Amino acid sequence: MTLLPRPSLASQRRLTGAMQVLLVAIVAYGFLAGEQKAISNGIIAFLVTLIPATLERRYDLPLDPWLALWITMAVFLHTVGSAGFYARVEWWDHMTHALSASLVAAVGYTTLRAVDLHSDGIRIPPRFAFVFIVVVVLAFGVLWELFEFGLDIVATETGIDMPLAQHGLEDTVSDLTYNTIGAVLVGLFGQAHLTGVAELVRDRLLGSAPE
Repeated sequence: MTLLPRPSLASQRRLTGAMQVLLVAIVAYGFLAGEQKAISNGIIAFLVTLIPATLERRYDLPLDPWLALWITMAVFLHTVGSAGFYARVEWWDHMTHALSASLVAAVGYTTLRAVDLHSDGIRIPPRFAFVFIVVVVLAFGVLWELFEFGLDIVATETGIDMPLAQHGLEDTVSDLTYNTIGAVLVGLFGQAHLTGVAELVRDRLLGSAPE
């Protein structure tokens, strides 16, 4: 199987910068058009795109260019969706849920693997790691849907337009389904590629593994 070429750090920064400019444009559009969702989602997404550079500066934790792009792309595509693509493109919501879930799965697995590498008393078999990834994403997905349900209640009671909303039982089940797809993809193909990231987390944040 031919793998996609890995982006260089310079390429990653150029792509990230381009998406950041577009996020600023979406926020500006939100102010001009009075679209509260575009404003709030755009600002939050822009702040999230700063996380990779912040981790590198503050914790000396340089992220793989693919992982940094993964984070930026997930929040960027969600913001584009909230600016109108969710309503116009039927499959956009499915794509963003699968992508966001894959990112949650990557964070969960990286944390688990870093603890595994750090302690000689803990051994996590690959099969258990796969189950752990899927369960973490499912749990996060349920909490997220409850969060959206809570925002719906607040919006109904206050009349304030919230940045997130539920659209019925069918939409919720569909979201959870695509969350699971993203988790399974990371469980099947992502573990080998995330081990290096886990080793960095172990070395920078937890300290080297005991002798």
